[in-house]
Amino acid sequence: MTLMVVLSVLAVVALIAGLAFYLFWVGSLLTRVATNLEESSESVSRIDSDAEKIEPGLQHINRSGATVAGALPLLYGFAENIVKGATPQPERPAVAVPASGRRQSRLMEAVGYRPLG
Repeated sequence: MTLMVVLSVLAVVALIAGLAFYLFWVGSLLTRVATNLEESSESVSRIDSDAEKIEPGLQHINRSGATVAGALPLLYGFAENIVKGATPQPERPAVAVPASGRRQSRLMEAVGYRPLG
């Protein structure tokens, strides 16, 4: 009977030690997570302050972009009228011949081929 009691006590002690180790490990992980969150919170606040500084400039850019976008149909119409009045390019032959003439390959002669004709 005393052996069973001793083994039960040892099992309970091992279980408590395992749980203590697990809680210590989880606590250290949570501490690292908290540190990273604190650093990221500082980064977010810096980004937010930078965004507040450039917001008026962005609003001006958006207004300018809206003005340009509104003018695009008118500009497109002007471009169409200009293209209608332009002279077309002269037609080129279907196959362009180089100024130096056609180049004859000597590959066929090298292998002994002589075309008929």
